[in-house]
Amino acid sequence: MSGTGAVFQETSAQPRTEAVPFSHLSLELGHLYMEDFAEGPERLYHHFSAVRPWVEAARASVTALADGKPPRVSTCFLIDDYFSRLATPAELLPPLLKAAERAGLTIDYLARESGCARTDPKRPERGGLADAVLSRLVETPPPGSRGFRPPLEQTGWLSNGRRAPDRRTTAALSAAAVWQPPSETGARGHSVFVDVELWDEHTGSRVWSCAFLAAVWQLARLGLLRDKGSVVLAPTTWGAAAFPEDWDALPFLLRLNPSAAPFTAYYTCSVLPSRFLPVEHAVRVVLEQTHVDAGAQAQVVARAAAERFTVPEGVVERTSYMFPPGL
Repeated sequence: MSGTGAVFQETSAQPRTEAVPFSHLSLELGHLYMEDFAEGPERLYHHFSAVRPWVEAARASVTALADGKPPRVSTCFLIDDYFSRLATPAELLPPLLKAAERAGLTIDYLARESGCARTDPKRPERGGLADAVLSRLVETPPPGSRGFRPPLEQTGWLSNGRRAPDRRTTAALSAAAVWQPPSETGARGHSVFVDVELWDEHTGSRVWSCAFLAAVWQLARLGLLRDKGSVVLAPTTWGAAAFPEDWDALPFLLRLNPSAAPFTAYYTCSVLPSRFLPVEHAVRVVLEQTHVDAGAQAQVVARAAAERFTVPEGVVERTSYMFPPGL
């Protein structure tokens, strides 16, 4: 028809992005390896005791809201059940929660690291979160790049600049054969070049790196992960009297505190041992080159604006860390 100005469109052509609630801050109370748990309850208590002052500082750093209400802050803890499983949930989780409580802390949400990597068995039609984030990586070409480097889908490596050449372009011992250093794209003064391994396949199957899974974890906490518009990592309220003997019987994300503020947040802060500093630098390299879901990003901006709460445009600027000494 002409002259009416009407536009007809199928409803299915308008993708809908499922909304998530937001806290103002998602506060991670640490990340430990299975070997740390093997040292016993006192090791866990020492960890949380050292973390507590920094948690209080992070809470105090959240700016006051325009309406005078206190900011919403939720806490979380990531369990490494992906790289090793030295104990069952029934053995490991009760001492962890008791140690946190003894130190005066509450873990609102408990997540399994394998949830950042594997497909949810309850939703097999969806791929793993790591695969989904991998498909959203957009490598930033360094200045002067000629495209000789294989794509990250083949190599499993992502960098923040130009690597040093690994082969001579002139004859050996030639005076013209000058070594060239790597360089960081957008470096301010001097370069800090980082090359991040996203996975390896030494065992015959793909094993995601700690750094890449940590990047997925940050995106999940920021509420930026979707699968065709649907939320992919929603918390499950845990009300059972005991934890199971099998990790795979445990949901990927548990809400342990029924009155907790939302898991997803405008900002994240992680209180971690200093040994994770290089890992988190790698996380920032990954996040800087991740094309996040436009619908999810728009929701963050709109919700924050409605609360008159300032949120920067870049994902990296919404993440922060504390590395307490002796942790």
